[in-house]
Amino acid sequence: MFGYRVPAPDEAMLISGGRRGLGGAPFRVVTGHGKFVLPVFRKVRFLTLSMCESEVTETCVTRQGISLHVRAVIAFKVGNDPESIINAGQRFLSDQQQMSVLTGRIFAGHLRAIIGSMTVEEIVTERQKLAAEVLDTSKTEMAKIGLIVDSLQIQSIDDGDTGYIDAMSAPHKAAIQRQAQIAQAQATQASVEAEQVAARNQAEYARQTAIVKAEYSAEVDRAQAQAAQAGPLAQAHAQQEVLAAQTELAQRQAKLRQQQLVSEVVKPAEAEAERVRILAAAEAQRMKIQAEAAASYDRVALDRMLIDQLPQIVKEAAGGLAGANVNVLNGADGLGEIAAGLVSQGLTILDSVRQNLSGQESDGHRPEESGKGGSSLLQLPSSKARKSDDGPVDVD
Repeated sequence: MFGYRVPAPDEAMLISGGRRGLGGAPFRVVTGHGKFVLPVFRKVRFLTLSMCESEVTETCVTRQGISLHVRAVIAFKVGNDPESIINAGQRFLSDQQQMSVLTGRIFAGHLRAIIGSMTVEEIVTERQKLAAEVLDTSKTEMAKIGLIVDSLQIQSIDDGDTGYIDAMSAPHKAAIQRQAQIAQAQATQASVEAEQVAARNQAEYARQTAIVKAEYSAEVDRAQAQAAQAGPLAQAHAQQEVLAAQTELAQRQAKLRQQQLVSEVVKPAEAEAERVRILAAAEAQRMKIQAEAAASYDRVALDRMLIDQLPQIVKEAAGGLAGANVNVLNGADGLGEIAAGLVSQGLTILDSVRQNLSGQESDGHRPEESGKGGSSLLQLPSSKARKSDDGPVDVD
């Protein structure tokens, strides 16, 4: 549109004519938007807000009196606030290249002043400190002309032919060289050790490979030997199994034969021996019973014979008294006592004979038996009568 003007994003549009600007400035500042400008009556100029660069190369003398050639680069721009734009516009609007020249001169002066208060060692080792001090001292002056500094970089410091910096760096260089040599030696040693380790690893790998190959070869040989022996071994195992079966069969047959012999010979012999023993025991028992019966019969017969002869015995005893002079003192009672004594003597004789017979039987002897129709002869004791000259006769 005719008369409508718009500044670029990195520019400030300055409109002169008409009303005055902020703080009585001879122009109005427009940034970030457009503005309708009456042609002929208003005049428009543009001030850059982009980054600018200024390079400073200056020879400075340190506190030690040593000359140093210092090269620095300053990055700056016009401030974004209206006051900074107005200050910069009033100073650099007609020749904006002068911003770099003036900035370089300002920083050169501050750089000489700050380096003059420092030693070479501080300048070399503390470049960031030097840059910060230069920025702090120049900030006020730069603000007055509407500029702000974004950064200051000390690019190089050189003492020319004096060799002070080289001498100062010599110990460090020697230390660095020494460290470099040590590092090189360590690297060489590490390389040699690595080579030796690699050689050992290769030798170990070759040894393990040889061992594995030997084991594989031995395993193959064993497999082939086992395969070659498989047939004979199988046949031997089969024969061994056949022999084991035959042995077991022979053992079973021998056991069966033993059982047959036991059932055919031993058992009948044991049965026959048992039968003979039983028959012998029965025969012995029978003979014992017969002997006991015979002995019992003989005693009964003897008792009977003795009983049968008892009257005869008594008679013989009484006959012994026939010629004796018996004097009876108490009448009939005395005669009864004499008869009773005769009978008692007969019984006593009978008991004596029995005892004698029992003793002979216990010794294995039997009493002699009379023949048919005979009688046993018993020796009876004769009664002795003693005649008293002046009294009765005592009978013993």
